[in-house]
Amino acid sequence: MRAASVRHPLDTLSTEAAQPGLDDLDTRPIGEVVALLIHSEGEAHSAVEAAVPQISAAAEMIAARLGQGGRLFYTGAGTPGRLGVLDAAECGPTFGTDLVRGVIAGGPRALTDAIEGAEDTFDPADLAALTAADALVGITASGRTPYVLGALGYARSLGALTVAVVNNPGAQASADLMIEVLTGPEVLAGSTRLTAGTAQKVVLNALSTSVMIALGKAYGPRMVDVRVTNEKVRRRAVRMVRDAAGVDEDVAAVALEAAGGHAKTAIVALLAGVGAAEASIRLNRAGGRLRDALRN
Repeated sequence: MRAASVRHPLDTLSTEAAQPGLDDLDTRPIGEVVALLIHSEGEAHSAVEAAVPQISAAAEMIAARLGQGGRLFYTGAGTPGRLGVLDAAECGPTFGTDLVRGVIAGGPRALTDAIEGAEDTFDPADLAALTAADALVGITASGRTPYVLGALGYARSLGALTVAVVNNPGAQASADLMIEVLTGPEVLAGSTRLTAGTAQKVVLNALSTSVMIALGKAYGPRMVDVRVTNEKVRRRAVRMVRDAAGVDEDVAAVALEAAGGHAKTAIVALLAGVGAAEASIRLNRAGGRLRDALRN
């Protein structure tokens, strides 16, 4: 009598399954394949929208940690790790902050190379800078990546806030907050850099941006803590100061120069009718919140 085959646990994951009706995918015209991929990527947004309550709860708790001096760490292996490092890197120039860090299994070389076995073991040395005051977001499409599970467990042992972003139901990951973004099978079976990766990127965008807005890094729709690092961004900063303060181009440019290129300081100086030094003092007193700085 033939023994029944036992499925490997990974084989049961929805993100590892094949979409029905695609057995001839490799024979289809490239235009048809492109259209299919784009359509599938669009479905990522529905999955993210269903997770808005979970994302919102995580953002509120992360903002509370950062508001008390903590930092936000992302960690993952492969595509999730790269997305975390990318989001962290973008927060610096966008919001003028070093509060967001990205840690990827295998270290910096894993950003461009596949490091064999990197996702299978977590080394606490990778999160040596993590403290109880911080928040850790572990990103894993499968919900069971050993590196991420180890990082989340280590963070919990320190007392840090933990959040897990997963793309499968019933994940093994354990965290204070679970964000389930259920994207299902990929067009290219198991290639979670596709729809799952798109959904993860949207979640990270929403988390970091909403947290930074809550921390006073924006004034209306304007990212007033942006770092002026090139001509394009300098032009953006002049435009922000001009529109937020309701002044003309030349006045905005002069105020921005006096503020050392810091749009937020220039806006406070113009709206409060004070010099850049006084505007900076008011901002410091208000914890960097522009609206509060205008009230004192």
